[in-house]
Amino acid sequence: LQELAAQETRLQDLEARREESGRRYAQLAESLSRARREAAGSLGRRVEAELEQLAMGGTRFEVEFSTTDDPVSEKGAERAQFLLSANPGEPPRPLARIASGGELSRILLALETIFGGDEQSRTLVFDEIDAGIGGRVASVLGEKLSRLAGEHQVFCVTHLPQIAAAAARHFHVSKQRQGKRTLIRLELLDEKAREQELARMLAGKDVTSTTLRQAREMLQTAS
Repeated sequence: LQELAAQETRLQDLEARREESGRRYAQLAESLSRARREAAGSLGRRVEAELEQLAMGGTRFEVEFSTTDDPVSEKGAERAQFLLSANPGEPPRPLARIASGGELSRILLALETIFGGDEQSRTLVFDEIDAGIGGRVASVLGEKLSRLAGEHQVFCVTHLPQIAAAAARHFHVSKQRQGKRTLIRLELLDEKAREQELARMLAGKDVTSTTLRQAREMLQTAS
């Protein structure tokens, strides 16, 4: 009876609280928007610097903001989208639409390198990250993946010995035909088998004592 009798007063109180919450939300959303826009330029420059080391020099990485359909959201007053231009002269376009698998892997690595040790370990999978690179860049890539593996579990599919040598574990993947079926075989390599596989990756079909020695040196350097 008391609640029913005080209904008008309660409604006025709720309206006042809603207005105050709306003002508070607007202040927080505006503060968040300013922080996001300030951080976007710095993030773009840092990602571009990382990609320069990963054979993606000249890449432009930008953050585009657009207003949300819902004026009140727990994510703020706008949403962000990453834009990429991997070729000079081309305008930046949505990353999710135009980036290749190898580009996505390298951009993910760049972002993970920048943001570093967050409190939660995750499993990260990099496929085609070595597409179109070799030599010194491959060594840099291997070092970055190795450092990242100190904080997360990292799986990397690679054809480059510089990257494979940096791993703590090395699996060899192969296809085998059995009757009318094709089976995939996954084999964990011991140290001797790793030397053989790295030498094969270095030399191709014919493994020599020289390539075996190079493979051994690569493993020693990586460890």
